[in-house]
Amino acid sequence: MLTGKQKRYLRSMAHHLTPIFQIGKGGMNDQLVRHIEEAIEVRELIKVNVLNNSSEDPREVGAELAAGAGCELVQVIGKTIVLYKESRDHKTIELPR
Repeated sequence: MLTGKQKRYLRSMAHHLTPIFQIGKGGMNDQLVRHIEEAIEVRELIKVNVLNNSSEDPREVGAELAAGAGCELVQVIGKTIVLYKESRDHKTIELPR
């Protein structure tokens, strides 16, 4: 579980990132979750964008992605979701205490 200070730090780091996954009208599936798991292991912090043609709520999608990929939901702002998971092999982000 991330503290408020850690979430603030991660939000500031995520500000300059571009979304690497998009969720469209097809919605979420197991393959998308698996790709997010692989990407978050390498990058630690990623953004996911929910497209306008998707009927799904970004907050619900963010919670489902975090649970499915075993990561932390940092922020949902508009249709952008920010996810974080500490990497075992590629650790680059040092969180404040």
